[in-house]
Amino acid sequence: MTPKPSPNTANGIALLPLLLFLTLFLGTGTYLTMQGVEYAFYQLPAPIAVLPALFLALVLSKDSINNTIEQFIAGIGNSNVIAMCLIYLLAGGFAAVASATGGVDATVNLGLSLIPSWFLLPGFFLISAFIATAMGTSMGTLGAVAPIALGVAETAHIDLAIMAGAVISGAMFGDNLSIISDTTIAATRSQGCDMRDKFKENLRIAVPAALVVMVLLYFLGGDAKLPPVGDIEWLKVLPYLAILGLAVSGVNVFVVLASGIMLAGGVGLLQTPDYSLMSFSKDIYKGFSNMQEIFILSMFIGGLGAVMSHQGGLAFIVNFIDKLLARFSGKGDKVSAPAAELGIAGVVGLTNLATANNTVSIIVASGVAKDLAQTHQVEPKRSASLLDIFACCVQGLLPYGAQALMLGAMFKLSPLEVSMHVFYPMLLAVSAILTITLRRRNA
Repeated sequence: MTPKPSPNTANGIALLPLLLFLTLFLGTGTYLTMQGVEYAFYQLPAPIAVLPALFLALVLSKDSINNTIEQFIAGIGNSNVIAMCLIYLLAGGFAAVASATGGVDATVNLGLSLIPSWFLLPGFFLISAFIATAMGTSMGTLGAVAPIALGVAETAHIDLAIMAGAVISGAMFGDNLSIISDTTIAATRSQGCDMRDKFKENLRIAVPAALVVMVLLYFLGGDAKLPPVGDIEWLKVLPYLAILGLAVSGVNVFVVLASGIMLAGGVGLLQTPDYSLMSFSKDIYKGFSNMQEIFILSMFIGGLGAVMSHQGGLAFIVNFIDKLLARFSGKGDKVSAPAAELGIAGVVGLTNLATANNTVSIIVASGVAKDLAQTHQVEPKRSASLLDIFACCVQGLLPYGAQALMLGAMFKLSPLEVSMHVFYPMLLAVSAILTITLRRRNA
């Protein structure tokens, strides 16, 4: 886990590598889009755009080159980063095998037969939300749902970016609420509250945002036109039904996706002409290869985040929030509690911007959040809820976050285009801020 930085090491200069990466990656893509270049955000691959940032971090380091490289490697080796990368590979392998063996087409036919055309987008939001709540992971949910959603969107002529946004929105809703999510565990343990209390606190904020998202998705997908639905080949649908069932049952995400690969390959060997073990192995590797870019970028971002943390970049964010709060709140001030809650939101949100990992950002921000909560009479369940919510809000909207990168790779879209259509985190932030500013508190 990324250690909490010491406030004594605060150093805003340490954040410059992240700013450089964003300038190169987003700036180049935006400029080329304005020039009418197709696939503008793919012209400068993200793993290449981050290399100058890594070099700058090395130059800025006051440690020896060997120590800085060790910090970078330790960041790559963070358990959250490695788990995320393995999910990329397994999800890519499953998608490739299922597509090659006809599973995607069969499952699309099943989905189109069950979900009415006017409810396709809200329906996929609900499916992702349900599975993510059961699994406790947004990435595992995306690996299971995204291939089906892509097939349905292409068949029903739904805007791919909107469908991608709907699936990520549902996944972030469930990840944020699930009692087995690593973000929930990190938030509740660090703030010293019961998971059930945090869940109830989150629910009051999340449900209004989710309802608004579903209404919005209903209008955006209202003109979807379904083609004639083909025959449902239940054997080919079996791998998808199996992984959804395993996910809902709370089985480990790696077991879920690995089982899906084996089942999809088994169906192909039984039913698809000329499909051999060699074809099966090549399809798995093809799926792995499709995830190469986001795999490399996630490792680099994880390493860069660790170096910036060691150099004081995250401590700078923490100190910035502390100083900001000191200006606007004080003992006896009636707005001190809302100010403290906004401070909790700010410190975890800014930390997530720097780390691109909601779990790590909660761990880093948790100490400051607890201090603010205790000083300004904010209940532990409230501080835990705000930590999880605003980490979720930022993570769901990051174009260099794991969720947007994964769906961008699967849907062949730029990650920025994907993140711009993830409506739930935007509305969740609005809902949370309204509860902070309008909530009644005991005198």
